[in-house]
Amino acid sequence: MPLAREAVELLVQAARAWYFEGNQHGLRDREWMALRFLGRANRFSRTPSALAGFIGATRATASQIVKTLEGKSFLVRKPSHEDKRSVVLHVTAQGEKCLSQHDPINHVVNAVTSLGTDECIRLRDSLREILNHLDAAHQRLDASICRDCMFLAERGAGIGPAAAKGRATAEFMCRLYRAPVSLEETELLCTSFERTRDRPKIEEHLDRARVASQG
Repeated sequence: MPLAREAVELLVQAARAWYFEGNQHGLRDREWMALRFLGRANRFSRTPSALAGFIGATRATASQIVKTLEGKSFLVRKPSHEDKRSVVLHVTAQGEKCLSQHDPINHVVNAVTSLGTDECIRLRDSLREILNHLDAAHQRLDASICRDCMFLAERGAGIGPAAAKGRATAEFMCRLYRAPVSLEETELLCTSFERTRDRPKIEEHLDRARVASQG
C-alpha cells in the first residue's frame, strides 16, 4: 500500500505539467488539453460534443474553448461528410506547430522518451492496466487508441506499391460507425472507444509497413 500510494503521488506531481493556474504561451490548461486531444483524435471524435466529454466540460464551456482556439488560428470548423448538420474540428498547421513547440507536456514526453523503448512500453502498459481497473470500478468510457477498441474489425491487408512509398494499405472497419478505417487512423484517439483483448494484429501490419517504407 505505501508503495502504491508513493507511485500515485508521483503521478500527481507529473500531472502538474498539464494542470496549472493562469496560462502558458497564451493558453489555459484546459485549452491545451482540448488542442492536444483534437490533434490526436480520429475523425469520429473531432466534434464539439466529443471534446466536451473528453475534457469533462459542459457544451457551453467546450464551445468557448473552441472559439478561443479558432481566434488564435489553431482550429477551423468544417462540415461533416457524414452529417452536413454537424461540424468537424481540424487542427491547423499553426496549431500543430504550437503543440510541437510549446505544449506544456512536451518536457514530460521527452523525459519518458529518455527511459528507452522497453521502459516506455512497460510504463504505457502499466498505465493502461490502471485505467482498465478504474473503468471497471467506475463504469467509465474514456477515449483511447482505436487499435485497442472492440469495434475495430480487420477487412484485409496488403503491402502494395502505396506501402512501398511509405503508405500502409491494411484496411479496417469501425463496426460502430460502419466506416472504413485506415491503418494510420488506428493510432488515433476515439471517444466511442470500448476496450477489448480480442483485436486485429495491427502491430504486424505496422511492422510490415515500416519495413516497406525503408526498402
